[in-house]
Amino acid sequence: MALSRRTILLSGAALGAAGAAAGLPVAAAASPGPLRHDPFTLGVASGDPDHDGFVLWTRLAPEPLAEDGLGGMPSRVVPVAWEVAADERFRHVVRRGVRLARPESAHSVHVELNGLLPGREYFYRFRAERWLSPAGRTRTAPAPWTMPSALAMGFASCSQYEHGYFTAYRRLAETEPELILHLGDYQYEYAKDTYNVPGGNPRDHEGPETRTLANYRQRHAQYKTDTDLQAAHAVAPWVVVFDDHEVENNWADEVPEAPDPDFPARRAAAFQAYYENMPLRRTSIPRGIDMQLYRRVRWGRLATFHMLDTRQYRDDQACGDGYKSCADASDPARSITGAAQEAWLLDGFRRSEARWDLLGQQVFFAQRDNNSGPLTVTSMDAWDGYAASRDRITRGWTAAGVRNPVVLTGDVHAHWASDLKLDYADPTSRTVGSELVCSSITSTGDGADSPTGSHPWLAFNPHLRFQNSLRGYVRTTITPTELTANFDVLPYVSRPDAPAYTRATFVIEDRVPGLNLTYDRPPAAARTAAPGVDQGRQTVEAETVRP
Repeated sequence: MALSRRTILLSGAALGAAGAAAGLPVAAAASPGPLRHDPFTLGVASGDPDHDGFVLWTRLAPEPLAEDGLGGMPSRVVPVAWEVAADERFRHVVRRGVRLARPESAHSVHVELNGLLPGREYFYRFRAERWLSPAGRTRTAPAPWTMPSALAMGFASCSQYEHGYFTAYRRLAETEPELILHLGDYQYEYAKDTYNVPGGNPRDHEGPETRTLANYRQRHAQYKTDTDLQAAHAVAPWVVVFDDHEVENNWADEVPEAPDPDFPARRAAAFQAYYENMPLRRTSIPRGIDMQLYRRVRWGRLATFHMLDTRQYRDDQACGDGYKSCADASDPARSITGAAQEAWLLDGFRRSEARWDLLGQQVFFAQRDNNSGPLTVTSMDAWDGYAASRDRITRGWTAAGVRNPVVLTGDVHAHWASDLKLDYADPTSRTVGSELVCSSITSTGDGADSPTGSHPWLAFNPHLRFQNSLRGYVRTTITPTELTANFDVLPYVSRPDAPAYTRATFVIEDRVPGLNLTYDRPPAAARTAAPGVDQGRQTVEAETVRP
């Protein structure tokens, strides 16, 4: 499926004449020696929309996979011109300016705009010397006092470059969302041939396991060269949060997965590279090992997105991590958010006037017991490992009278949908919210389809309503009266250009917490398998292979 006319990434060559006609300034080099190759190999992006602005991003890298992480750029400041237009041909330019791309920031560019009109679509692009970037589309959020009729929002997570092609990003872009959330594991830290899928990885990582700033910069650049990912960045503003693999697997605050005296330096390097490669506001500029990432994005009175950070402030995983029956997981002193973030979130619930309050976060929120016997065995890396923390948050939104609480989650490499309870031990207890979990873009490879309701854990977790282990993303349409969630999947990611289709659809009605299944596509009618995929194979849990 080709991108529509509105979402095509217009090439620099195609826009050259338009750029000259619009008067886009050609920024002069700060020192002798012009850029001899296209520096816009990593594409463009926008993010964190507000009612009067957003962030624009690009990074100059004519040699994106350079081992020093600097993208083949000269060690000098490069002026980068930018412009924002009301039309995709840039005939009506509304703002323009110049930013300096500096070597110490890997020649990344962040333009934080305000003073624009609310609820409007805009187009943007950059120029460095004689080179013109592709164009991107973005938008401002609606005015705070308005009630939009609808918001088309998609969310995704877990894109392991080695495990497959990023076709899912392109398929998401083709749906033309107005907003995209990325809920973590945007890139993975492993060296080549370290984290493998059955049959071998379709692609390879460049460089060693990421530990230094140069390593992380190179890895981000490799991911950003993927044209499917570039298409998704260029179609709509993104709101991003990291999980563990942006640093290393299953880290918790200052505690690494395995003992490592250099972990603070590694974390600081990972945060610096993450900021340099994401369309984040200046409030998220790292300060050593600290980075302010939890924040809110409001979409008029329709929706408030509370974006959480469940890595940087959490207590270490209980009972040595993994799936355990662990009394310490219920210790009220333990937190996955930290006290300050928890207080911020609960205050946001009390102050909210939104029709929908959505928590954009990383790890499974609902209880998920993997044991059919009397013991409750759950993941210590998810909210189950911080049960009292989850209880405080859930009781916080019920006490505040939040109208429609919905948790949005990534991490587990499978689609899930859940009703949320105050008491998971009592299946008849009141439902107080909903959780939507997106599958991975590629992580753990092709995956497998299965009939709805066939996953064995659903039998002893009746609040879990749906599971599917194909790769994909979730598309939502949010209106004042309902939230519709389409669980889109791809039959394979081991080769490029897979189609996407909706596997199941759930609807959440205004003031009626809980999920209503409205569409379910049987596996037999769904697809033609990729070579080597067993149509009948039941994937019980993709987490068993390094989530």
